[in-house]
Amino acid sequence: MKKSLAVAAALALLISLASLGMASAEPSAISPSAAVTWTSGVQVQNLDEIDSASVTLTFYNQDGTPAASQSYRIARSSSRTFFPLTDAPSGFNGSLVISSTTQVRAVSNMMGSGVGSYLASYNGLQSGATSVNLPLIMCNNSGFNTYFNVQNAQSAGDADAHITISYKPGSNGTAGSETATIKAGASKTFDQAEGSSTKNCSTLKDGSGKFIGSAMITSDQPIVAVVMQLNTTNFPAALAYSGFSAGSPTIALPLVMANNSGYYTGIQVQNVGSSTTTVTIDYSPNTVGSRNPADEVFQLAPGASKTVIQNGAPPSNGSTVNNWATIGRYVGGATIRNTGGQNLVAIVNQTLPSPAKGSAYEGFDPAAATAKISVPLVMANNSTYQTGIQVQNVGSVAAQVTIHYGTNTAGTFSPQDEVFTLQPGASKTIIQNGAPPSNGSTVNNWGTNRYIGSATVTANASKIVAIVNQWSSSVAGDQLATSDAFNY
Repeated sequence: MKKSLAVAAALALLISLASLGMASAEPSAISPSAAVTWTSGVQVQNLDEIDSASVTLTFYNQDGTPAASQSYRIARSSSRTFFPLTDAPSGFNGSLVISSTTQVRAVSNMMGSGVGSYLASYNGLQSGATSVNLPLIMCNNSGFNTYFNVQNAQSAGDADAHITISYKPGSNGTAGSETATIKAGASKTFDQAEGSSTKNCSTLKDGSGKFIGSAMITSDQPIVAVVMQLNTTNFPAALAYSGFSAGSPTIALPLVMANNSGYYTGIQVQNVGSSTTTVTIDYSPNTVGSRNPADEVFQLAPGASKTVIQNGAPPSNGSTVNNWATIGRYVGGATIRNTGGQNLVAIVNQTLPSPAKGSAYEGFDPAAATAKISVPLVMANNSTYQTGIQVQNVGSVAAQVTIHYGTNTAGTFSPQDEVFTLQPGASKTIIQNGAPPSNGSTVNNWGTNRYIGSATVTANASKIVAIVNQWSSSVAGDQLATSDAFNY
């Protein structure tokens, strides 16, 4: 029996994709907010260690009618890259569902061109929900606008999704709402840039001329959503993240950094519970320096969100305690907790000011973590692109972690397993580039060896989570993307 999973991607205009065990959506390829044309690629990993996967890609137009369908096979414990998405019609603007005979996971990469050059990545999701939270929505924010795509995660022929989007201001903006109807399997784009055809900055902004806040989407049918943060002017970058169907009282963030060769992060937390609560961001030990940041402590009302940036000084960075110029270089992780037992969601933005690069990833619920992780896309020397895997131990005891690389689909080089120990709360980065010890490995000198494949990460005595960064230092523009690895 085939299982299906929803994933979203953007082709000449827009694609939403679905695949085994997951469901998600992606922003449109050409946003009303900027003349950027997107091309998408999807990496699908077969998690089955015994059987090959029979995988079918089915594309849907925005009115819910099928546009194209094609089947493929993926070997056991292997992966396959679909780039470009040649099965979709030219100029396609819609969604994609991937069905499979085995358990699979998938990530989608979006490559943009036109006003700048962009790379963004997001995960496919295993199921839809009738409520989805978006912790960071903005317009006219120093050149950044968001737009997001909502996909009806139902199968074609099922009921329409009637959705309501509620916008809640954080530091800036005015509350607002809008409604829409989305056919089963289809998707719709909502753009906050002034002048778009959906709810936008013309009514969401306040006296400052901007909106910085969050949004909640409710629906009578299961839906998924993906948000794009896009700047095509003073900081040309694109950062994508998937919407949250549920929150958790504790959130794990595998990678947080400051003054790291120019890179820094920003943490956006949203209270999706029903009561005001006191939130604490607890930073893990500094893996590259001698100084550790102090805990961030603040209150969040129901539905409210707050940004804390690991750069600069208070109060402009959202902190009351950490001046990062004084702390210096920091690379570690963080755990977010709250005193009221409220459910929270969080994303992390990673940015490099010059040349401008940016990416985003979703925080993890430690209670949902496992001792086994799927990484659908890992690469080295792939037309100058490479990845870095950041693993965090979210359990209470030390663990031996192993990264096992899958079959190389682009060459003969076979990397060795990475094996290391992680203390509770600690994190470690392994980069698929260069030589030990600077790449975090003790066994793999990647040299000029080309590798495109996947990986499985396991821990012997604890629960772990991980993210994957993809980047190129040679290609002009914002060539940085981040996605969550999958616990299973």
